[in-house]
Amino acid sequence: MVYVGLAKKIIDPALSLSLLGLAFITWPSSSRAEFLPAQEKATDTLTLSCPQLEEDYILGSGDRINVKFLELEELNDQYLIPADASISMPMIGSISVAGLTIQQFTKAIKAEYLRFFKDIPLVSVTLLAPRPVNVLVSGEIANPGSYTIPLSTGSGDPRPGIQNPNITEAIELAGGATLTANLRQVQVSRGQTSTEEQQFQVNLWQLIENGDRCQNITLRDGDSIFIPTANNSNLTQVRQLALSKLATDIEQPRSVVVVGEVKRPGSYVVQGGNTTIEIRLGGLPTVTRALQLAGGVESSAALRQIQLKRLTSIGTEQIINIDLWKLLQQGDLNQDTIVQDGDTIIVPRATNIRPAEVTEVAKANFVPTTIQVSVVGEVVRPGLIEIPSGATLNQALQAAGGENSRAKRGLVQLIRLNRNGSAVKREIEIDLAAGINEQVNPLLKNQDIIIISRSNLAVFSDNINVLLGASVLPFVRIIQAFGLTPR
Repeated sequence: MVYVGLAKKIIDPALSLSLLGLAFITWPSSSRAEFLPAQEKATDTLTLSCPQLEEDYILGSGDRINVKFLELEELNDQYLIPADASISMPMIGSISVAGLTIQQFTKAIKAEYLRFFKDIPLVSVTLLAPRPVNVLVSGEIANPGSYTIPLSTGSGDPRPGIQNPNITEAIELAGGATLTANLRQVQVSRGQTSTEEQQFQVNLWQLIENGDRCQNITLRDGDSIFIPTANNSNLTQVRQLALSKLATDIEQPRSVVVVGEVKRPGSYVVQGGNTTIEIRLGGLPTVTRALQLAGGVESSAALRQIQLKRLTSIGTEQIINIDLWKLLQQGDLNQDTIVQDGDTIIVPRATNIRPAEVTEVAKANFVPTTIQVSVVGEVVRPGLIEIPSGATLNQALQAAGGENSRAKRGLVQLIRLNRNGSAVKREIEIDLAAGINEQVNPLLKNQDIIIISRSNLAVFSDNINVLLGASVLPFVRIIQAFGLTPR
């Protein structure tokens, strides 16, 4: 084939380069990511600082490019870069674009055509359609894995055109960071060649807390994002993270287990607001919401010592101490932390119950309003009674009308049903004048049973009546037959 004009001498060696307004960074130029020179693969980790410099686009499989020669239109063509990253061009044959920027690839074309031309040809390479960005997200992320992010069109900055995705978009696409994430040391690995890899560190906490947009770096195809596990939990920061766009969607239901001093221990699906009605009310999926679903805490609960156990992505367990007494007394909302899927909430039993606190705790919305106990035996109104949460043995006896004349004074039996099906029975010498006291006037739990026995005199009287009733019954019937029953 004969190419017309190939023998013409190109006297101007200038290089024309056009990117069709490709916008690599979505933030202003004063807050772009700084990519320092590539190190040997998997070596040092670089920490980002502002201002940052834009990095040249690296060509790869899936890019569509246009190669244009000035005065040599016969060589002009468009190419879709295949999987092996090599394209076939007129005269020079196969040429690799793997790992090259547009400028580097342009120089490579010039070098190849110098074998056929006396002077350097004037050529421009244009990126027509960039490939989607494939990234790997791992660590403290809801759904770790590989994700393909298509490039979006928009206003761009500083040039209008196509926008590459940033790191926050990738995290959101992967379901958001977990509440055990260390966002101060997010690690990004970027392959430069088969033997070189650039690693740097991003502080996304600066983005959440201070709006530092330079941390929201633009991603490149093949980037790997790793979110490490935080060594400890700060309740204030956990709440900030949970309410940010970088965390799992706050509206998403999550399964938790509640055990200990609650009315109905077990597994619950927690969602903000009221999940028992069709129209969901406002609210957050917090510890107190989980306690409400479990029927509320018992009056014997140690609110200052609640523990939340949370598994991390590496299989370790974090223990977060919760003090709901601070929530009640100081309004510390951070104590009512947002729960995460898989959390376990442990409500221990208090060893020292303060009477003044029982009244305050009973007003909380995570405590049941009432409990039911059974009072049987020698009381005025035996049966199942409903009493306020936090009520004591004395209050239950009063609600049943008090002991009758046949009761054994000063001594009752309290039967408490355990969750494993067993029961504990104890005798209590009651003191009607005592306040809350585990020995003589204990706090009651739901489904407790109180038994008031007969006095010795009542037992003797009942036995006599039975015996006398059996011996005199025939005579009474004879008298009744003759109509001599006294009126």
